[in-house]
Amino acid sequence: MRTNFDVIVIGGSYAGLSAAMVLGRSLRHTLIIDGGDPCNKRTPYAHNFITHDGESPLEIAARAREQVLAYEYVSRIEDQATELDGEDGAFILGTTTGTTYTAKKVVFATGLHDGLPDIPGVLECWGKTAIHCPYCHGYEIRGQPTGLLLNNDHVPFMTRLIGNLTDELTLFTNGPANFDVQEIEGSGVRVMQQSIDELQHEDGNLRAVCLADGTAVPLTAFYLHPHLSQRCALPEAVGCTLDEDGFLQVDDRGLTTIAGIYAAGDCTTMMRSVAYATGSGNKVGAMVNAGLLL
Repeated sequence: MRTNFDVIVIGGSYAGLSAAMVLGRSLRHTLIIDGGDPCNKRTPYAHNFITHDGESPLEIAARAREQVLAYEYVSRIEDQATELDGEDGAFILGTTTGTTYTAKKVVFATGLHDGLPDIPGVLECWGKTAIHCPYCHGYEIRGQPTGLLLNNDHVPFMTRLIGNLTDELTLFTNGPANFDVQEIEGSGVRVMQQSIDELQHEDGNLRAVCLADGTAVPLTAFYLHPHLSQRCALPEAVGCTLDEDGFLQVDDRGLTTIAGIYAAGDCTTMMRSVAYATGSGNKVGAMVNAGLLL
């Protein structure tokens, strides 16, 4: 296998695969380095993605890999990128297996880490009935008794957003509320300020939210916002700037603050969806190819 490439794409999920397809079709020798641990591995169905609505995200990714690797200019390895040095046009990248690769351009499509609250049952339900996005999951749980874990300035907007999908919404603050409780309750949302002991579930299917005072609130779905952080430390290590929300700062081309290094997908935005990541990767692939012409 060759070790010198036009482009190395770090991250082999939707954004990385999409970028690699554009590059392969542009006759650019491209290497995908994939750790094989997608953030949505627990999610049984992907939604809001035309032509693939309701399909397994793992199956979508597997089919995408097959199609991308059909291009003879694209290669893929399961490995972890650990070191990155050099400059635009002459990057040197090392991996956990000790192999060194070179590339003219680099694309980070490394995603985000979901920092879940330390509440028993959350991990087991995560991606199934404990969810983050009403656009990805809201239609399927419409009209059901639903919970929202939130306690900040976004409460008024989020209760309206989720309340549009169900009349049975309970807001959990997991401690004293940091907002006007009367305003929220006046909109028809039940507010529970007790600490949460656990999510009661069966094989990840939520049954109730159990509170410290012994109250059990029957629910079938539970929205929460994990603490997001970059899954890969390399961008920061080489000097790429993060914005105030912790996303990689990129311009309209997907170019980071370091020349020759681009980023696509979840690591750049709070708009986390299969559709968005795919579109982002497609655009960045084209911008990288254009950069190779300069």
